[in-house]
Amino acid sequence: MIGFILADLRRLWAGSLVVVLLVALATALGVAVTLQERALRLGSARAADKFDLVIGAPGSETQLVLSSIFLQPSPLPLMDGTVLPRLLADPRVASAAPVGFGDSFGGYAVVGTSSGLVRDLEALAEGRVFAVAGEAVVGAAVDLPIDYAVKPTHGLAELGGHAHTELSYRIVGRLKPTGTAWDRAILVPMQAVWALHGMEAEHDEADAHHDHTHDEHASGGEAAHQPIEADAALDEDWSKVTPGLPAILVKPKSIADAYKLRQDYRDNATLAVFPGEVLTNLYATLGDAKKVLVGVTTGAQVLVAAAILLVTVLHVGQRRRQIGALRAFGAPRRAVFVIVWSELFALTASGVLLGFSLGFGAAKFIAGYLSAESGVAMPVMFAAGDGFLVSVILAFAAVLAVLPAMLAYRQPPAAALRS
Repeated sequence: MIGFILADLRRLWAGSLVVVLLVALATALGVAVTLQERALRLGSARAADKFDLVIGAPGSETQLVLSSIFLQPSPLPLMDGTVLPRLLADPRVASAAPVGFGDSFGGYAVVGTSSGLVRDLEALAEGRVFAVAGEAVVGAAVDLPIDYAVKPTHGLAELGGHAHTELSYRIVGRLKPTGTAWDRAILVPMQAVWALHGMEAEHDEADAHHDHTHDEHASGGEAAHQPIEADAALDEDWSKVTPGLPAILVKPKSIADAYKLRQDYRDNATLAVFPGEVLTNLYATLGDAKKVLVGVTTGAQVLVAAAILLVTVLHVGQRRRQIGALRAFGAPRRAVFVIVWSELFALTASGVLLGFSLGFGAAKFIAGYLSAESGVAMPVMFAAGDGFLVSVILAFAAVLAVLPAMLAYRQPPAAALRS
């Protein structure tokens, strides 16, 4: 019987191929949507896990996380210069690192921060951490060699940003991959960023910063440019008032301290957020979009199933003489039912399995593209629940194949041969 089924499928290979491709494409669409959404969740969650608490000026929680954790360019208000010294003196804080952004080079974000944060991010793959104002450490995905001179641009060059000519950074180290947006960042001393934007003169002023925005100043004001010594030793003593900052990355000493710090720094002057918590809220919004995509995918799959059912019913009608001949030569009704059902189920099951492969490949391609653009590693993988999904789809295919098989089963041989 198996040989007969295979011979029948080979004889009708064109129609069989169309059925397989229809099922495969409909399945692949659903699989790609599911896997890509899961990859986005996992990748962003793992990227946010490296940062415990983010403190910025009052505003949008989502934008604060997107700018400080995922390094998405966007204007952020600056905090008062007393916040960082207060955090560093807080016994509940294990470490607090300033973050300043707004400059770029070759499509990579130039981020001002501390040497301590660079060490905390990941071990170095080569070179060393910056030690003077004119040095930089690059992320693993930055395609620039050690000793390369980076001349930053204020904002994005493609949007008309102007080049800074006062200082160029020499790359002295490269981080190992972190799976975060920081893999595509050029990390430079915060001290140099302040100097580059004319903010060192404000270093001892307590109230000169919180009215500025990140869009205007990157990390500070566009004051008159002062000559900058590339070999100037780093001064990371921020125990006094500092220039304004768009964000501070804080590592609390304990979970309890983290919650207390978040509560204490959610006031009229600052905003403290857990990146993971903000992402959870963002996922809820993305979940609504996913429902729409799943609805569209399900509709497409239902239409494909209806089309296949119609084609197979017509196909059974065209094979009435063949079915009648089988019955006339002594084939029992059950054998005819099994042959027709097996052919349709084999085609549908082949399409489903091919669709899972195509969907996985499409999700890998999309995730690879997004990872290259953002630096966030997006793992595409099947979960345990996907096996159940395959079982459900195959069960549906088995039920779908019953109708044409029943039509063949109920067909009288004499009537079939007369037609």
